[in-house]
Amino acid sequence: MPHDQAVIIRKFAVKDRTAVRQISCSTALMGDPSSAFFDDDEIFADALTLYFTDYEPESCFVGECDGRVVGYLIGAKDVKRMNKVTGQKIILYLLMKALRRGTLLSGRNWRFFFHVFLSAVKGELTAPSFSKDYPAALHINVMKGYRTDGVGSRLIDAYLNYLKAAGIAGVHFSTMSEGGSQFFKKKGFQLLFDGRRSYFKYFLGKDVLLHIYGMRLPLGCVPTAGVN
Repeated sequence: MPHDQAVIIRKFAVKDRTAVRQISCSTALMGDPSSAFFDDDEIFADALTLYFTDYEPESCFVGECDGRVVGYLIGAKDVKRMNKVTGQKIILYLLMKALRRGTLLSGRNWRFFFHVFLSAVKGELTAPSFSKDYPAALHINVMKGYRTDGVGSRLIDAYLNYLKAAGIAGVHFSTMSEGGSQFFKKKGFQLLFDGRRSYFKYFLGKDVLLHIYGMRLPLGCVPTAGVN
């Protein structure tokens, strides 16, 4: 049986939190594990997923196959709210947790932080704000073995229907994956911005491009068929 026939797309539940965090780490670097450049999966998963799973779980979806979560889409209906919560609550929490865990004592982590700092000095971390016309955001990852089976497409469809029903005018997100870029273009997203990032060059051997994509959404309620 093809995977896409067996996978159920449904709303995120608290029981899915651990699986979402594990997938976020195993697919962090353009589909490959975060362990290539960062030592602490717990902190890394917090940085990627904590806002979505703990502060806006109603905007998250998972793909489940035989009782196992194989992919997720975690979203935010209002990027400005997400940034406010992150600035007021999550950053300090992450810093204190990292200090307790000894995350900042890792030479590998400091090497990553150093190269991110250099990238920031070069002005590479700046990008235009698209939150006015595209107020929502998303972050999507699917496990290896399911990426060509329609799971990602169905997660996107479920989330877009959710945003349309909520009257959200648009959504945007970033990706460094060239393969992912082709997928998003086929789904109807438009390229809004390209920016070069050098902070992975020290182990990839090359700069990567950060692509920001967006989609304007028609307002009005739509059915969310196929989502449990």
